[in-house]
Amino acid sequence: MTTTDLIVIGSGPGGYRAAQYAARQGLKVTIFEDRKAGGTCLNEGCIPTKCLVHDSLKGTPFKEAMDRKNQVSNQLRQGVEALMAMPGITFVKEHAMLCGAHTVEAGGETYEARHIIIATGSSAKLPPIADIDREEVMTSTELLSIDHLPKRLAIIGAGVIGMEFASIFNRMGVEVDVYEFLKECLPMIDKDLAKRLRKKMEKDGIRFHMGYSVSSIAELEADAVLVATGRKPNIEGLGLEQVGIACCKGGIEVDAHMQTNVEGVYAIGDVNGKALLAHAATFQGFKAVNHLLHKEDHIRLDIMPAAVFTTPEIACVGMTDEQCKQAGMACKTYKGLYRANGKALADGAEEGLAKIVTDSEGKIIGCHILGAHAADMVQEVAALMNKDVYLSELADMIHIHPTLGEILQDIAINA
Repeated sequence: MTTTDLIVIGSGPGGYRAAQYAARQGLKVTIFEDRKAGGTCLNEGCIPTKCLVHDSLKGTPFKEAMDRKNQVSNQLRQGVEALMAMPGITFVKEHAMLCGAHTVEAGGETYEARHIIIATGSSAKLPPIADIDREEVMTSTELLSIDHLPKRLAIIGAGVIGMEFASIFNRMGVEVDVYEFLKECLPMIDKDLAKRLRKKMEKDGIRFHMGYSVSSIAELEADAVLVATGRKPNIEGLGLEQVGIACCKGGIEVDAHMQTNVEGVYAIGDVNGKALLAHAATFQGFKAVNHLLHKEDHIRLDIMPAAVFTTPEIACVGMTDEQCKQAGMACKTYKGLYRANGKALADGAEEGLAKIVTDSEGKIIGCHILGAHAADMVQEVAALMNKDVYLSELADMIHIHPTLGEILQDIAINA
């Protein structure tokens, strides 16, 4: 039996960053991975799709774009493998299965640790459609590996994955149809901004079929079909039942410290279903390591910025005014238009809208932006929210001129 301080199962952004952080704190870590290092984000998600976003905007030929995507993923994966070779970390390329609260089996060997972090991520969830196994049907994983552009692409689901791929392939000259069961795209985003984005994408030639329930793949007139109807936690084959780890529909149940109902066992990232975002997994991992080290931190997992890299971008953090109303919470919403900003006009990016939401006392509790560099701008507000900043304080913070960030300051000054 091999003994270590911490076992990490999974080497995505949650797992490998937790292992690296723990090793730097002096722990002896063993991390297991039965697929590619870097997880879904690096190999089949965030990074490859952002490569295609970039190259589709530049008009890069399809084959060149796919080659560059692969090169970037390979380079980053090699970087993760190099990190996993740092002092204090043992990287085991085997499937690990829990056989006790402090032990796992992998590759015919048994490993023991006082603490275990499960970071196995998620995989595409397929809807109950009878002919879903047709040859033209793909998840995002398969679509990122195609060797030719389809003439017509049907996308089932208008969430983050569906909307990003719709933008990418539309710019590459593919006819795109999006089918969504709900009345609007991006259900977790401010409804006004989501509608504006959809209208802009319709102007770009993307056809949306809202309130549409796909009963058969055969009814879709397309030579390629992307199923983007959500993801499910990778919890099978881990031995959770044997150890008695509680699960719910969303994934493994955890407390505020990411600890499961079994003391010493933690679950971070997509596998716990709290926030299916790479950066959420990373900071949940830091939270878990800090807890097992009895180390205080000020990580605010309730403030979780997110972005959708369509054209234009859409990004958000915190509550929308509608969510405040549903919670019976008084709020105020302040807006700013891109077309009133000098840098936006200079860049030809005048199409955009920013919203800042405050509570009744003026403390910033949300920001929602549709427009160029929305993710960068929302990140500024997320940082302010972490320090409980008021809108009046933002008004006093000098911003570089000319920048898009002045949109936020102007909202605060004119509030």
